[in-house]
Amino acid sequence: MFVDERKYNIIVIEDNFGDFFLLEEYVSEKIKNPTIKHLERFSELNDFKDEVGQYDIIFLDLSLPDKSGSELVESVLKIAKNIPVVVLTGYSDFSFALKAIALGASDYLLKDELNSVTLYKSIVYNIERFKNIIKIKESEQLYNDLFELSPQPIFVIDAATLQILDVNQACEKLYEFKKEELLNQSITTIFKDEETIFDNHQTIITQTHQKKNKEKIISEVKYNKIIHNNKEAIIIVSNDITKSIEHLNEIESQNTKLKDIAWIQSHIVRAPLTNILGLIQLINETESVKDKELLLHLNQSVQELDNSINEIVNKTHAM
Repeated sequence: MFVDERKYNIIVIEDNFGDFFLLEEYVSEKIKNPTIKHLERFSELNDFKDEVGQYDIIFLDLSLPDKSGSELVESVLKIAKNIPVVVLTGYSDFSFALKAIALGASDYLLKDELNSVTLYKSIVYNIERFKNIIKIKESEQLYNDLFELSPQPIFVIDAATLQILDVNQACEKLYEFKKEELLNQSITTIFKDEETIFDNHQTIITQTHQKKNKEKIISEVKYNKIIHNNKEAIIIVSNDITKSIEHLNEIESQNTKLKDIAWIQSHIVRAPLTNILGLIQLINETESVKDKELLLHLNQSVQELDNSINEIVNKTHAM
């Protein structure tokens, strides 16, 4: 006969000692060394709540001397937190057992149908199932945190209708819309290009977007198709590059101005300078020693000016 040698810590909240004794026997048939904590009242569980986290599963009778029904289930679930709670019930309470599932109980077992196999399967199934549920919840929480806390604006839209399904806080801040104002609106409320197409091939595009105050911005958009609430959707990450584009335009404008200055220096300024050099050459041919001495200084100054202009032009072209 198969006996599970893994360690199981079990809480049983049951005021009928006969029912508890049977459950303990059934557990021991399939699990080698179980640790079973028996409690007869809800108040005992409440006093024991700091230790509950060390256990794997709770079995709960629906009728206890100090609390019963929905109030009991809800109170135990608050204490159990990340531990599965399996309801123990008789046929008379069967309908309420289903209600207990709706309240958050992991499973229910009919006392009259209990045996070692059924009980063991319930223990293993509910412990593993609850672990997976917790992983899913943690994954969903991580997604929500990444979505909400992302510094970049994020939209989720319907792939077929382009209606906005969700936006994060950064999106509200950039576009100055409240979340409620955008939900179920078309993405064209913000994306103002004539044709907005999200295909399977291009995942990065640049678009013109419009804020609530009608201000236009340039945005680099990254997108990907996902499943959101069981429907095909598109997640869009928007990156405002307006200032970067403006900065590049300013640099290009500045470069154009510098090139104009270089052209003026190399053509307009140098033209009279060339004329002066020619006149100096003619005057140099005269016989006056005094004039030649003056012209020597003038020629020297003109050469220095010419060198300075050349230096400025070369530096301008190098930018």
